Amino acid sequence: MGSQALYGGGILFAQMIYKILPASLWAEALSTGSLRGSPLDLADGFIHFSTAFQVRDTAAKHFAGVRDLVLVAVDPEVLGTALEWEPSRDGALFPHLYAPLAVKLAAWVRPLPIGADGAHAFRELAAD
Repeated sequence: MGSQALYGGGILFAQMIYKILPASLWAEALSTGSLRGSPLDLADGFIHFSTAFQVRDTAAKHFAGVRDLVLVAVDPEVLGTALEWEPSRDGALFPHLYAPLAVKLAAWVRPLPIGADGAHAFRELAAD
C-alpha cells in the first residue's frame, strides 16, 4: 500500500501526490533533471504537494485563472524520508518534499487546462 498519513482523524493511503506548476517551470526542470520548486517552494524550503483529495482546492486557492499549468503525479513511496506529511490548510496533513524532485520520478505529467466553468479541469485522479 502507499504512504500513510493521519488525515481528518483517519488514515489516508496516498496512491499519488500531485504538484501544480507552470509548464515553463517543468520544462526548465526537464532540462536540468530536477525540480527545485516554485518561488513559493523555494521560500518555504520544501516542495508543496497535494493529495488527490486536496489538489482541486489547491488549484482554486493558489492558481485561480492561471493558464499554462501542468499537473505532475508522483508515487510518494519513491521519495523516501525526504517526504514529510505536515499540517497546513485547516490542519490537514499535506505532503512536503524536502529535496529537489528528480524529473525521472514523475509517474506522469499532464496539462491542467481551465474548463468552461473557469476552474481547472482535472481528469479523474483515482484511476491513476
